Amino acid sequence: MAYSTDGIAFSSFRGSSGSTEHYIAIEAPADLSLQRQIDAVARRYAEALQTLRLAPESAIFRRIYLSDAANQAAVLRESSLFLQPPHSPVAVAMVQQQPLPDSKIALLAYHVDSPEPVIKRHLSPGHTIAESGGLRHLWSTGLCAADSSQPGSTAAQTHEIFGQLIETLDGQGATLADNCVRTWIYVKDVDVFYQDMVSARTALFGRHGLTRDTHYIASTGIEGSCQHRYDTVLMDSYSILGLKPAQVFYLNDFDRLCATKDYNVTFERGTRIAYADRAHHFISGTASIDASGQVVHPGDVQRQLDRALVNVDSLLKSGGARLEDMTHLLVYLRDPSDYAVIERRLAERYPAIPRLILRGAVCRPEWLVEVEGIAIARHDAPALPRF
Repeated sequence: MAYSTDGIAFSSFRGSSGSTEHYIAIEAPADLSLQRQIDAVARRYAEALQTLRLAPESAIFRRIYLSDAANQAAVLRESSLFLQPPHSPVAVAMVQQQPLPDSKIALLAYHVDSPEPVIKRHLSPGHTIAESGGLRHLWSTGLCAADSSQPGSTAAQTHEIFGQLIETLDGQGATLADNCVRTWIYVKDVDVFYQDMVSARTALFGRHGLTRDTHYIASTGIEGSCQHRYDTVLMDSYSILGLKPAQVFYLNDFDRLCATKDYNVTFERGTRIAYADRAHHFISGTASIDASGQVVHPGDVQRQLDRALVNVDSLLKSGGARLEDMTHLLVYLRDPSDYAVIERRLAERYPAIPRLILRGAVCRPEWLVEVEGIAIARHDAPALPRF
């Protein structure tokens, strides 16, 4: 089921277990002050929950996109979008990526409506667990060095934020290699600092059993930042504690896309996690790239979008899904002036898929647009864990 109205879009998937997942995208009206935009997003969010007949306690994850995190984060932390009741914690992330065309704030929310209670608790600041179906889903948000005093090394910050995740996983009897499913890595001034992050991640992965001969983690590496002046890296992640090897399949289509290790970048293009009645397909940041790792259609943002979506569809087909199964699309643009042509193209071709279009430069200057998202498709494997 999908729904869209002014500033509100959502999609829903209900499996045979009775558990329903909802992704909700909320945009703010432009030409308002920050506080009025926050209020408008909160109202629209409440309207979406009412339409879906969802209790606020069904919230699992929220990410708030900001145009100026250094000046806006403190205000957001006092709003209902960030705060949550103590008895029902929510993993809340904030990142500076301006919502296009010209808003200060946008929201992506994930809710689960289940016939069985979903038990949620904070492990520590930045780490929230939602337990359901015998599995524990760990959402880690806002992982950064939190350094406001002096410039630091991007490599050192990368090691630090992954260290925060690894320490949390270790405390739960889990590992980065076996349990982390998805990361979102935001790099300030990506044209300058991205390679330092990639090199540090590769070295760290090697020490934790993630190599060219094993597997990596689905990921997006895109321009973005936290509120701290000197932080160059910010990360959110999703891990599943109790994940079974039989649930995991790595997505690719080598006729269209090469392995990322072919150009020395360490992430999976996509990962499918299967359950008894459904499969989640986590699509990494995907651009206009060919099977030899080259940029396709340089200088033409619309054709780059088309190729990126063809690539996404190919990844999904390798796991038994299709583009229409996407619960949402996040679309990153290097040049905000490309918004109109990209929005028009998506509205024409995929009007039913909720989307947010954000300002975020991709890791190669020639790439003008990148897309990512999560698809949910039906799956019939009763021996696998329930979602």
